[in-house]
Amino acid sequence: MRIKILGSAAGGGFPQWNCACPNCRRFRAGTFHGTARTQTQIAIDANPEYAMRQHWTLVNASPDLRQQILATKELKPFSDGQTSTPIRDIYLPSADVDCLMGLLHLREFQGFRILATSAVRRIVSEENSIFRVLGRAAPPVEWVALDVAAAGDTAKHHNPEGPPLLFSRAISLGGEYPDYVSGKLRPFLAPEEAVMGFIFDHCGKRLFVAPTLPNRNTGWKDWAISSDIVLIDGTFWSDAEMLQTGRSKKTAREIGHLPLSGPGGLLDQFPKSGRGRKILIHINNTNPILDEDSAEHRAVLDAGFEIAYDGMELRL
Repeated sequence: MRIKILGSAAGGGFPQWNCACPNCRRFRAGTFHGTARTQTQIAIDANPEYAMRQHWTLVNASPDLRQQILATKELKPFSDGQTSTPIRDIYLPSADVDCLMGLLHLREFQGFRILATSAVRRIVSEENSIFRVLGRAAPPVEWVALDVAAAGDTAKHHNPEGPPLLFSRAISLGGEYPDYVSGKLRPFLAPEEAVMGFIFDHCGKRLFVAPTLPNRNTGWKDWAISSDIVLIDGTFWSDAEMLQTGRSKKTAREIGHLPLSGPGGLLDQFPKSGRGRKILIHINNTNPILDEDSAEHRAVLDAGFEIAYDGMELRL
């Protein structure tokens, strides 16, 4: 399994276009020891040795997706004279704007599959008519319903056409639906379908992806323990980060992200018995771990975590 991190930042990227927080201000001034990042986007090729026609799976459809595809040679169209792409499946973790806006970049009469919970599909189709442009492809974009997996459930194979053999589970992480979802629709949306993580299994290796971790339940820990690579929410360093930088009147937990530091934070909670690499992703522009000279950056490395960056490549 080959994993490419096309984007590693939270919404708005880094630096964020309208932000004058210390990180963004210093980056623009050229005094920041760190790199720019686009919004979180993950690509998976479950069988890189299958040279005939690779099929890539995306997790997220970030607002930066067009730029990220153009920067990734593996995602260029097939050289068969047709409008075609190795992108086959797109998994949506939630209905958050930063998870699905990139779908509009893929409206150019190209068929592919979107895998999402029934609730996320209803939000997209019933409340956002602009996404109907996805139906112009021939054949039209196909929606595949994801069921919420329980412990012990068998992973599902979502690609019946042959290689690559990628098996997946959708894991409920709790959390809330986005603010833009209408009060009329909300009562009909299952709470457990709001924010999902994903398990991908291939040839005895396991990847766990959770760019947003509300920490409303602790079941994610079992999946983290059993995974060879964990890509997990590194959005905020502290619970009060957005309050202190003046970027929001909500704490990290109120926004829906478990902070890294403090009692009950991710560094405190992450299972010590985890066997695989643990990599922070979806990093907000205000997070001090972006500064490679900071004490916070050193603290996460000392705790055994890696920090995702655009272009990072992993293999299992």
